[in-house]
Amino acid sequence: MAAGSQRGDRIAVSNRRARRDFDIIETVECGIVLFGGEVKVLRQGKGNLTDAFARIDGDELWLFGLHLPPWPFTQPPLDPVRSRKLLAHRSEIDRWADRIDREPLTLVPLEIHFKDGYAKVELALARGRKKWDKRQALAEKDAQRERDRALREARR
Repeated sequence: MAAGSQRGDRIAVSNRRARRDFDIIETVECGIVLFGGEVKVLRQGKGNLTDAFARIDGDELWLFGLHLPPWPFTQPPLDPVRSRKLLAHRSEIDRWADRIDREPLTLVPLEIHFKDGYAKVELALARGRKKWDKRQALAEKDAQRERDRALREARR
């Protein structure tokens, strides 16, 4: 294996709407507590992060709304949308709890990926966008694309 290559790192589930609906301020990678069947479902790429969010309850970080369909051979069957505990450093949890108390921010999961065999959640501290913010961001993106296209044409 070549030096610096990442073995087994791949995105299992992503929340594509999160980057459109929120301004991402800061991200952190957290572990997630899962049972065996849930890991197998994630390895197949099944799951839905669209309505998921995280919350700090006391001293712990929890993920709500993640839908993982039940693995057919798991006994007893687990609730597909149960809350799942996230694993993060105490200092990160305390720092984010302080920011959430001071500002109107939320914790949004961006993706779940596997890193060295372990499931990880990329969690973002984000501020919600209004409808006009989304249109403005889209207009800026289109303008940037047009500028890039004009520069490419000018270089030819």
